[in-house]
Amino acid sequence: MKQFWNERYAEKEFAFGKEPNQFLKDNLHKLRKGKILFVAEGEGRNAVFAAENGYTVVAFDYSESAKNKAITLAKEQNVELDYLVSDVMELPFEPESFDAIVFIFAHFPSEIRKQAHQKLVFLLKPDGKILFEAFEKNQLQYTSGGPKEVTMLFSEEEIKAEFPLICFDLLETTVINLNEGPYHQGKGVVIRFIGTKHEKNN
Repeated sequence: MKQFWNERYAEKEFAFGKEPNQFLKDNLHKLRKGKILFVAEGEGRNAVFAAENGYTVVAFDYSESAKNKAITLAKEQNVELDYLVSDVMELPFEPESFDAIVFIFAHFPSEIRKQAHQKLVFLLKPDGKILFEAFEKNQLQYTSGGPKEVTMLFSEEEIKAEFPLICFDLLETTVINLNEGPYHQGKGVVIRFIGTKHEKNN
């Protein structure tokens, strides 16, 4: 899998374009200004957008090629990114380090997904927010992108089970028209949520 993404991100063209994801673009203002973690960020389009809007941005991906393109894009836009090449289970951050966490098409293998989500929520401050968009299981009926393994796709029930500490301000399944670089084109079905981490229970 890592080799696949390194090869894809090594292509000259940005795999998913340079413009931010539309759901993020429409809702970034709902995240309080502070430190945001971008999960499996790829070539940096979303992290750069947040940095342009005054957020302190940390991003990670396990592709060195992705990081190189993200840093290039950040320089083009005159912003700074703290970008780590890391596996999700090996992130070095302290608990409750982030004011918000953004997942845009972050599809982890089924054998680690629940643990990965729990680890990431552990990094979120109490009352911090998550902004999430990913492909729903019915995306297999479409040709607009995303994993071809149903176990890497989502249902609303799985979202609720895998994010038990999150109170959902929005949770929806919707069909959209994707226009994000060469690899996200056409009609697709996604799950989106914006949620808030419960305060600590002592």
